[in-house]
Amino acid sequence: MTAEWVPPEVDTRVPNPARVYDYWLDGDHNFQADRELAEQIIRIMPGVRDASRLNRAFLRRAVEFMVDAGIRQFLDIGSGIPTVGNLHEIAQRADPECKVVYVDKDPVAVAHSRLLLKGNDRTAVVRADLRDASRILTEAGRLLDFDRPVGLFMLLLLHFVPDSWDPAGIVARYRDNLSSGSYLALTHVAADSDTPELTDAIEAYKSTRVEAYPRTHEAVSRLFTGFDFVEPGLVGCAMWRPQGAGDVSDQPEINLLPYAGVARKP
Repeated sequence: MTAEWVPPEVDTRVPNPARVYDYWLDGDHNFQADRELAEQIIRIMPGVRDASRLNRAFLRRAVEFMVDAGIRQFLDIGSGIPTVGNLHEIAQRADPECKVVYVDKDPVAVAHSRLLLKGNDRTAVVRADLRDASRILTEAGRLLDFDRPVGLFMLLLLHFVPDSWDPAGIVARYRDNLSSGSYLALTHVAADSDTPELTDAIEAYKSTRVEAYPRTHEAVSRLFTGFDFVEPGLVGCAMWRPQGAGDVSDQPEINLLPYAGVARKP
């Protein structure tokens, strides 16, 4: 029998980025095709699982930072499949009054998110494409108050956006609808991380029918236009305010593979 969280239109024979990532994080909402591709990429780039873990650890630190800064509402775009250590778990553990809206276009991610969050009236899930900013902001506005500061998260998302879509322009559309004092947290695969296996891993990833576009430090920095970086700026994921050994990889190039930054709208 098909699991309750698998919508009927999903072809489980085709690997999917959100489910591959779920597998790397030891989640259990993935299928054979996802596991096979995930293991193939691990063989190409053994540190990729570590990179996924570092991104998840950054999420925790960024949420805690924003809560300490007074943020009590969050918009997570490209949220993926819920696994242990979700944004709402971190934020609501710090303050049960925190509100979180998750956005993803993947039907499995959305279906499972809705199941997980059933009964939590301070969370909501929207199925939409990143580019449909107007719709996302309208639906998120049913729970969030955009006249007050919001923490906007776009983690491991924008390297799936080609230059032809104008990723900086997409971020700007959200920025322009955020109030002063809002924050942007963003991670992005680095094109200049000195990870020679990255090209082969990206080639293997194409079987998900999704292309990846790593970018340089300069290009990722431009995505933060209109925001002011908080210290330490845009750095390797592991270098953004690490709190312990678990936030850092033993492989120096993996520490730099996803760039990470948090910035405030003045």
